[in-house]
Amino acid sequence: MSRIRSHDTSIELAVRRYLYSRGYRYRLHSKLAGRPDLVFPRYRIAVFVNGCFWHMHGCRLSAIPSTRRDFWIRKLEGNRTRDAVNLKRLSETGWTAVTLWECELEVNIENALSPLLSLLRENNRRHAVQ
Repeated sequence: MSRIRSHDTSIELAVRRYLYSRGYRYRLHSKLAGRPDLVFPRYRIAVFVNGCFWHMHGCRLSAIPSTRRDFWIRKLEGNRTRDAVNLKRLSETGWTAVTLWECELEVNIENALSPLLSLLRENNRRHAVQ
């Protein structure tokens, strides 16, 4: 368990490289609710790069271990509940939260990031007009 990283995971680094190579600049590990992985303060967008297992995505990567099943269910449900509370807190303070899932990023990073890129482009145009 000590080798499991909470930030700078390979999938998070891939997202950061992809966005940076397209000219998007961001802040890392903000102290906003839920500690988003990437933050675009100018646009008030917070991005979470979630591991499917730890956040119970429901895909093939999120199977509950067969040993100590009660412990894992309680732990992972707690993560899921905390995520919902944090997303609500961000929304209430005027932030847009985007969740990216490990399984989708591994299959095709461009498709997985297209909603985020659209949101960033839309906000960029809106800020350019002001």
